[in-house]
Amino acid sequence: MSELAFFYPMGHAAHFEQDHPERPERVETIRQALDEVGWWQAYPHLHPLEPTIEVLSAIHSLDYLRTLEVVSAQGRHFDMDTYATPASWQLTLNAAGGAMAVAEAVWRREARRGFALCRPPGHHATANRAMGFCLLNNVALATEHLQQQFGAQKLAIIDLDLHHGNGTQDIFWQRSDVLYISTHQSPLYPGTGVLREIGGGGGEGATANFPMPPMTGDVGFQTVMDDAILPLLDRFEPEMLLVSYGFDTHWRDPLGNLLLTAMGYGSLIAALTQWADRCCEGRIMLVLEGGYDLEAAAACGLSVTAALLGQTYVDPLGPAPYVEGEAWRKMLAQAKTIWGL
Repeated sequence: MSELAFFYPMGHAAHFEQDHPERPERVETIRQALDEVGWWQAYPHLHPLEPTIEVLSAIHSLDYLRTLEVVSAQGRHFDMDTYATPASWQLTLNAAGGAMAVAEAVWRREARRGFALCRPPGHHATANRAMGFCLLNNVALATEHLQQQFGAQKLAIIDLDLHHGNGTQDIFWQRSDVLYISTHQSPLYPGTGVLREIGGGGGEGATANFPMPPMTGDVGFQTVMDDAILPLLDRFEPEMLLVSYGFDTHWRDPLGNLLLTAMGYGSLIAALTQWADRCCEGRIMLVLEGGYDLEAAAACGLSVTAALLGQTYVDPLGPAPYVEGEAWRKMLAQAKTIWGL
């Protein structure tokens, strides 16, 4: 068994729009950083699986899938922020298939951990809509693949992106077999993910949101992880952890103000990795979502990979040049009351 498996989105530079923040350099910077420390070539790179219509249609509507293919062929926009090129249809299938391949390798214990450098990203994509730079919901499709192909009964998605993964939440809103947990800056796009959003119908209690106030920083994030997220995982007992990883929580990112450091992010992934070792045979993978500062991309990419491998990492960017706030404490107290923690 390999200690780690990667997915790299071959040809992803063809999904590109001039001056758009969701650009090929986001992936290339991480790949280069991993290569420079010897991790990129040390572990296998998986080819994407071909998503079946059964998996695709369980997550996205057939009408939306047809629309995605047509809009991509025409190279049009879905909205002001979300673009497509003639290559985007196949590339987004590849991104989803890459997340599925890594999830499968980790599930089957062919790899101990996994890191899918998916592009285009996915967690804003709903069942019937592209938005927030996202076309197909990669982490949701990987989750569904494990359920359909391997009979996974209980899986957990932990979304650590700057923005709330509204698409992932909506897709699993009424399902009790997937625990969706999100930390995200609030208020911020897309405006969802308040504390009281806990799922509906049969899925009530399988969604947990932690809307983090601006200026939260490392201490706030780690406390939420230790005092709320890990206890919720203990309660749910998932068979594998799938992490929506966005490095836009870093203090350098131009779109947010959460002040997380690369070391802080590594500590969060280390906590989840240690939980996975104790409770689900070490099964954990990361799926790339957002993040728009390239120096933060390199630092966070190395830090989380080190955490997956159980190795040390020294952060060259250091702490934020701002004072961390305390407003997260009130949010956490309210969340613990909601969840009985």
